[in-house]
Amino acid sequence: MPVRVEVQKLTKKFGTFTALYNLNAVIEPGELFFLLGPSGCGKTTLLRCIAGFNNPDSGRICIGGHDVTSVPPHKRDTGMVFQSYALWPHMTLAQNVAFGLEMRQVSKPERSARVKRALELVHLNNRADVKPNELSGGQQQRVALARALVVEPKCLLLDEPLSNLDAGLRIEMRMEIRRICKELGLTAIYVTHDQKEALSIADRMAVMHAGMIEQIGTPEQIYRYPVNRFTAGFIGEGNFITGHVSDFDNDSVILTTSLGTLVSRAVCTDLKAGDPVAVCLRPESIRFDHAGEGCPNRFSGTFKECIYLGEIAQHLIQLNSANSAEFELKAFELNPRKGSYRINSHVELWIDPESVIVTALS
Repeated sequence: MPVRVEVQKLTKKFGTFTALYNLNAVIEPGELFFLLGPSGCGKTTLLRCIAGFNNPDSGRICIGGHDVTSVPPHKRDTGMVFQSYALWPHMTLAQNVAFGLEMRQVSKPERSARVKRALELVHLNNRADVKPNELSGGQQQRVALARALVVEPKCLLLDEPLSNLDAGLRIEMRMEIRRICKELGLTAIYVTHDQKEALSIADRMAVMHAGMIEQIGTPEQIYRYPVNRFTAGFIGEGNFITGHVSDFDNDSVILTTSLGTLVSRAVCTDLKAGDPVAVCLRPESIRFDHAGEGCPNRFSGTFKECIYLGEIAQHLIQLNSANSAEFELKAFELNPRKGSYRINSHVELWIDPESVIVTALS
């Protein structure tokens, strides 16, 4: 049965450095939950606390309703997949996968059956007798995953498991990890700094910064409704401007900014007139087609740079507004028309109010 994992007011220090500060999080049973953030934000420290490799200075960790804060790692019923694979080079795949079962003194017949099942899950059952050095990086990562799964953990912990793989293998393996976790009904906690990895397969995620959790939500919630400037900037790309709330119109917020008046219907926090805000315009939300009469959020500008990447073109546009003479807007165009835009040519742009993201300044 999948288990619920709870982190309650967790703090971890290394000397005078506070790696985690008063963290709270709940991972629901069967959930694929990501810890996402820049290097040094505390995500691996949190994962190691859940695994039992780091002892917190205060707070509690509960797995399946049981307080495991002081329980040693091998008694927590968790399985860990490391970034470095950590396979024994002198052992076969089957021997590597069986190692944890041997330490638990599982009988040989049961051990063989469970190893076979684990290798089948990762599609390596026909290579049980080869050594790790005969495998590709992606195959070695599958073995590391099988080794964690064979002990039948209540919770699977993954520490940047795909960071050593090339782009194509990362895409393949992240879908494999999601397939296996869902097939087995596992609760899984996955550390990464890769936004696409998290957005593509997470059920929910926590964005971390400086030892604290900035926001927890589904990928769509965090991408479309970030709670502050940091989260909006870390998840995806954005053009950021500051402004303040000037008025409200039904479900829309009227904003006064350096780009002039903007209208938003993508507000993630309670606002009142006069509140300062950060406004995020995602590059892929900038529209090049004709805006209807009376459509808000229209701009005119000049192409300063165009980078053609096949399926997408990345444009840098100098806006012509008197209030934004120095503002350059990054805009992405999907399936760009051949030769449509030239450097220094004029362009009219607009952005739907649903895509004007308004967040707290911090």
